[in-house]
Amino acid sequence: MRKTAPGIVGNFIQWRFALLCIAIFMCLVFLLGRVAWLQIISPENLVKQEDMRSLREEPIVVPRGMIEDRNGRPFAVSVPVKAIWADPKTVMEKGGVQISSRWQALATTLHMPLNEIAARIRRNPADRFIYLARQIDPQQAQYIESLKLPGISLRDESRRFYPAGHVAANLLGFTNIDDQGIEGIEKSFNRQLTGKAGERLVRKDRHGHVIENITETAANPAHNLMLSIDERLQTVTEDALSNAVSWNKAESAAAVILDVNTGEVLAMASCPTFNPNNRDGATLNDFRNRAISDTFEPGSTVKPMVVMTALQQGIVQPDSVVDTHPYTIDGHRIRDVGYYPQLTLTGILQKSSDTGVSRLSLAMPIQKLLDTYKNFGFGMPTGLGLTGESSGLLPHRKFWGELDRATFSFGYGLMVTPLQLAHVYATIGSYGIARPLSITRVDPPVVGQRVMSETIAHQVEHMMESVALPGGGGIKAAVRGYRVAIKTGTAKKIGDDGKYIDKYIAYTAGVAPASNPRFALAVVINDPENGAYYGGAVSAPVFSQIMSDVLRLENIEPDGLPQGDTNLTVLNKAVVEGPAG
Repeated sequence: MRKTAPGIVGNFIQWRFALLCIAIFMCLVFLLGRVAWLQIISPENLVKQEDMRSLREEPIVVPRGMIEDRNGRPFAVSVPVKAIWADPKTVMEKGGVQISSRWQALATTLHMPLNEIAARIRRNPADRFIYLARQIDPQQAQYIESLKLPGISLRDESRRFYPAGHVAANLLGFTNIDDQGIEGIEKSFNRQLTGKAGERLVRKDRHGHVIENITETAANPAHNLMLSIDERLQTVTEDALSNAVSWNKAESAAAVILDVNTGEVLAMASCPTFNPNNRDGATLNDFRNRAISDTFEPGSTVKPMVVMTALQQGIVQPDSVVDTHPYTIDGHRIRDVGYYPQLTLTGILQKSSDTGVSRLSLAMPIQKLLDTYKNFGFGMPTGLGLTGESSGLLPHRKFWGELDRATFSFGYGLMVTPLQLAHVYATIGSYGIARPLSITRVDPPVVGQRVMSETIAHQVEHMMESVALPGGGGIKAAVRGYRVAIKTGTAKKIGDDGKYIDKYIAYTAGVAPASNPRFALAVVINDPENGAYYGGAVSAPVFSQIMSDVLRLENIEPDGLPQGDTNLTVLNKAVVEGPAG
């Protein structure tokens, strides 16, 4: 057997060891070089991958602004809620929706069948975001989060809540599920009520906990909105209106209260109404703000403006007597409900004489009456900025027949909204100064534009007091202890074919206290069907109830003569109630 020399073996083992050491050293150099390359020379790719796993953009949610009444009582607030969303791709990678107690608990909490959840996720398996439920109560959301289902996450959002329920609902409107206003004040002032969400870039660990804030873009907070509405006055107005609609079996109704000195809208009520917190069962008809959207011919409520225009043109004097015998124009008989051979200007308003105002109208250029109507706000928007407001209709004709001129003087041939009617009477109450209307609270003094002589407006306002006194057509509008200056009215409705039908609108509008007007109120009852239909019987009692509550709540000192006062003289105890107003 041949033996290998020991020296040769030793040299061979040393050579192999040296070769191994060199290989190990080269590998170490390569690894160190690679680490240096990735960490120092070109780390962008690894940083990018790490950031993709740990960096997250989180929105800074800005709650929608609060809507308050003039005294700071909340009308609309946003409450925090949660949205439940799924990442379909992650869910499918983790085995999909399974028939297990945890998935079934999710379905039960969301009141959604488990197979429906599975179908929605399988419909778009590559998507990274779908909503499963919106506006979930935080307690329910916390329970869902505790289930630790793969691909199921929560998201902050808010839900609109209306603490006063149905109060001012037609005015306030409501928001959609994304907290954007779609009706009423919520829509009209959506930009002011909606802030701009911020954003922050954070780093999270594998458990989803924030471990570092990288950058932050500050949010712009939303603005709160303080309305001119007084919740107390709004409530009593809506209650009276609802009772009136029920009692008179009417189709609908609207009422507006204005502050004479500032033009602020203190109450704006519509009936029917709804509860914005639960709109199930409500119809589009219930959502309408009838005080600004519905238009009607104003009937006898325009007669004070006719009298003012006649005084302004010098056709009559405050103590003039007007021939009010019935007469015929173009084959149409112009007459009053009662027979009055002649009446003073006060009597024309008290008895709501169509013959009286029509004779005044025929004695003046029609453009003068048109100018008065326009200056008092008919035929143009009020400037409140509310979505859905109608401008009404003030006709523009090249030729006016005598019959048109006559009927125009007692409220036919033009269309107005309840808000425009209230504005007219607020202008009368401020003795001829038309102030801009506001749905948000303003501080006095408010500068207005004079549209009628103070003396004339004051004289006619004083004449209007007779309407609510014994012998007047609006005695049911009287308010115990206070002087009120009012005018009632009744007008036939126009059918879909443009012809008059046997349905009526009942009006009562006025100011109080008459000695120093503070509030203007217009009440409109649409299509009463419980027998009576004229303003003196239908809308006048509603005016009395609302104005009485307003004066009491505002602690206005009574200005009327007490019963039995020696200065009180009753000229006529008979109560005249007729279709003329």
